[in-house]
Amino acid sequence: MNILDNKNFFFIGIGGAGMSAIAQFLSGTGNEVAGSDRLFTNPENDYIKDQLEAENIKCFVQDANGITSDTQIMVASTAIEDTNVEIKKAKELNIPIVSRAEMLAAICASKKTIAIGGTSGKSTVTAMMFHMLYECGVSPSLITGAGLASLIEKGKIGNAFVGESDYLLIEADESDGSLVRYKPHVGVLLNKDKDHLEEDELDKVFNTFKGNSNEYFIVNHNPIAKVVEFSKGSEYDFGVGTRFEGKDFNQKGFSITFNVGEQEVMLPTIGEHNMENALACIAVADILKVDLAKAAKALGTYPGIYRRHQLLGEKNGVIVIDDYAHNPAKIAASIKSAQAVGKKVVAWFQPHGFKPTRFIREELVKEVTACMRPEDQMWMSEIYYAGGTTTKDISANDLIEDLKGNRVQSFFVDNRDDLLETMRPHLTEGTVLLLMGARDPSLEKFGKGVFNAL
Repeated sequence: MNILDNKNFFFIGIGGAGMSAIAQFLSGTGNEVAGSDRLFTNPENDYIKDQLEAENIKCFVQDANGITSDTQIMVASTAIEDTNVEIKKAKELNIPIVSRAEMLAAICASKKTIAIGGTSGKSTVTAMMFHMLYECGVSPSLITGAGLASLIEKGKIGNAFVGESDYLLIEADESDGSLVRYKPHVGVLLNKDKDHLEEDELDKVFNTFKGNSNEYFIVNHNPIAKVVEFSKGSEYDFGVGTRFEGKDFNQKGFSITFNVGEQEVMLPTIGEHNMENALACIAVADILKVDLAKAAKALGTYPGIYRRHQLLGEKNGVIVIDDYAHNPAKIAASIKSAQAVGKKVVAWFQPHGFKPTRFIREELVKEVTACMRPEDQMWMSEIYYAGGTTTKDISANDLIEDLKGNRVQSFFVDNRDDLLETMRPHLTEGTVLLLMGARDPSLEKFGKGVFNAL
């Protein structure tokens, strides 16, 4: 079955970033799209429903009333269990059920897809590349997991776009193994760190990604990225020792500069990791015959994405940054970037899921301990639980106690609603308050609430 021969799709878990992006793309290319989500039972999430309905997507609570005899394909999130009432109804009506990965793979096969892979930076590179190519006249389509500020400003969710060219940019996720389904025109591998999979599992997934990339497969040659072993020896590889090596890195305030050959590149963002991200974009620009000077000019106006080192503002001498960091490497990189901005970093992290927290515990404690200065602090609130069956045998406080054992200033506040008042005495002049976490859709609202209450 060619999934795209159908025209009527229903998504279970449509409020999730990955699902909503595919739903918007399908709607934007002339299909009938509807979906449900448990989020829609809470009025606080009406804004998600409203944004989807503005894209001609009908939204329902998860009670099976949105599924009709007209529904041709059901797309189910991996978080949905077989006992779900909507899964049962689809089976009763003999509606084919496909995963998000299968749906995205079908879309990718219909386009000249540029797939961005790696355990860190996928959303940022996908967004950065989209902005660069769009500004340079390429007009690609986009399916990603994070909202681009430029699209959000237009009232959209910001994680999908239907462009005019045959190119499609996607954020290719390795955490659920879906990466192996894609056969992109260009495959980009950024880095390899412990996140959801063990190293041997990651190696298998990335080797398959390498083999599946049809025309080009390019990797980061920075030794820190730990992916040079996957290189095919492409002239478009980027990073240390390649044509696309970044030199003379400098950060001043919330902007970075570096040189690629004789071309200076400026980005309105922070952190050396964002130079690496930009190098990936520049390498792809060269594949697509985009002039380096034009690419650099476009990167200079990159507006960023929500919750990726997003500056919420400065108030009472405290700079507040909101970030999606959620694995050890991302958290450490986020803290290091913030250290270049303020005298002290007060970092807060909300882990998500009990199993993922158990998985990253040792590595996270190691990474945070290594990057914290004596004046910096690490705070956590309790693990975000999205529902479903799991063993709740770990607490965020366990990680805090581990950090205390390593002499890191560490604090646990069970309920994040109590965070600011508990933390307030520590927010002295020149502090960067760094808020980190993923998967919880209310984190954006929480971050803005903390800033407004400062």
